[in-house]
Amino acid sequence: MIIGLTGGIASGKTSVSKMFKELKIPVVDADQIAREVVQPGEDAYKRIVAHFGKGILQEDGTIERKKLGAIVFNDDSERNVLNGIVHPAVRERMQNQRKEYEAQGAKSIVFDIPLLYESNLFHLVDKVLLVYVDEAVQLKRLMDRDQAGEEDAQSRISSQLPLKGKIEKADAVINNNGTLAETRAQLEKILDEWNVKPS
Repeated sequence: MIIGLTGGIASGKTSVSKMFKELKIPVVDADQIAREVVQPGEDAYKRIVAHFGKGILQEDGTIERKKLGAIVFNDDSERNVLNGIVHPAVRERMQNQRKEYEAQGAKSIVFDIPLLYESNLFHLVDKVLLVYVDEAVQLKRLMDRDQAGEEDAQSRISSQLPLKGKIEKADAVINNNGTLAETRAQLEKILDEWNVKPS
């Protein structure tokens, strides 16, 4: 079973991802892979530099995310070009990792995909597990975590689909407003219901 783990910014998805690892259920992390595929020497890196030019590079040759972000943030067509390069590379590497874990005998694998809904990647997973928090909790955690001002934090939350709207399409929801122990108990109950055993 491929479990799609998702949530919103500062919803606590990373904590749940750690719990899966503690339960010896392998996690394929889309964000981590997205950072890997744009490293110098990678195919996606070469294509990004060919399109956006060497002006987006830092002195050591790595991509300066802020510069690239500034270009694509307000320009849909440039953002689509970037996504068209990065997303397929990420998906391919996720599937490769999945095959490696399956070859090692994993019965269940977690795909940790922050933008599962936004990028409509439901076809990649068998079940969707949503980590949910109330908006007020989400805002406070983001401000605490990133030392962000309220306005900045609010605009980052608004750039994603609201968590409330994601509940409907999720197969299970972890309410992460409480303690980590409460979150873990919910996770274990869901895995039990789905008959997911640690590898």
